[in-house]
Amino acid sequence: MVADDPELIDVRSDERLDLARLEPFLRERLPGAEGPLELRQFGGGHANLTYLLGFGETEYVLRRPPLGPVAPSSHDMAREHRVLAALSRVFPLAPRSYLLCDDPAILGAPFHVMERRHGIVIRTDLPEEIKGDPALNRRIGEMMVDVLAALHRVDSGAAGLGDLGRPEGFVGRQLDGWTRRWHAAKQEDVARMDAVVAWLEGALPASRTVSLLHNDYKLDNMMVGAEDPARAVAVFDWDMCTRGDPLMDLGYLLTFWGEAGDDPAWILGASMPTWHDGFPSREAAVERYARATGFDCGTVHWYHVFGVFKIAVVLQQIYIRYLRGQTQDRRFAVFGERIAALIDKAATLAGV
Repeated sequence: MVADDPELIDVRSDERLDLARLEPFLRERLPGAEGPLELRQFGGGHANLTYLLGFGETEYVLRRPPLGPVAPSSHDMAREHRVLAALSRVFPLAPRSYLLCDDPAILGAPFHVMERRHGIVIRTDLPEEIKGDPALNRRIGEMMVDVLAALHRVDSGAAGLGDLGRPEGFVGRQLDGWTRRWHAAKQEDVARMDAVVAWLEGALPASRTVSLLHNDYKLDNMMVGAEDPARAVAVFDWDMCTRGDPLMDLGYLLTFWGEAGDDPAWILGASMPTWHDGFPSREAAVERYARATGFDCGTVHWYHVFGVFKIAVVLQQIYIRYLRGQTQDRRFAVFGERIAALIDKAATLAGV
């Protein structure tokens, strides 16, 4: 097992797995599951729990939902397994999933086991060793757009996913669903969030195109090459993958696409390190995506506002679990400030 991967940590005390049940289950079903089992945890990410399984030289990754109650239809391990088992055949950046377990007697929740990929994950800032290279930053930004465009050009029928989701009325259902999640997770009423929802409802665009959607596409859900960070190695977190309006993915990506002139609180709220010198602007990213796909991106501003709204709700769902004591992860203690910044950003972009 790789010991010096910066993403790996010892398993958190409240997120341990029951190896007495898990280990025999895996050994009966996974090829190469021989020798002593070594378990470590990937420390990044804020929702699904991800673990590295090491059987000597053979490695797998196990994914399960977070602890405590989860929002309906979220953290769908069966969906993620199905998507990765099929999509990995036609979209090489999707790691293959080998095994799904929906028996709660094993870990108390569904989980799946997938292929391990090797590289680095860029999160809230660039690693020190690649800072100060505007040309590299430009290539990283262009790569993110190109990978998204390539996913949206995948033939879902040829991938065996032609029946995934319900594309008709997708945008409206997404707005309704995330609005319900907000009301279920909020600890108090927020007038500016209500105003954002009203603006989104009043300006709902008509969808023109249907494609496969990742539904959580951003830089820290990708793995890039350690020697060339502008080379994509993998795209992760497919548990919300569906078919629908591709601008939902593009608008969500813009939510995280920080620029040097942005309000610092917005960057703190949710941002990829695209505010470093050399990264394309949000406008340039949209133009590149439009050229690569041929899609009409004239209504992308609505999708950008919706993306900000959505990530505010995502963080609120995590934050309320922390406030209720359903997780002790101290990283979540500052989520209140981040959520407030995102609500301000959504309201400002919407002009409400």
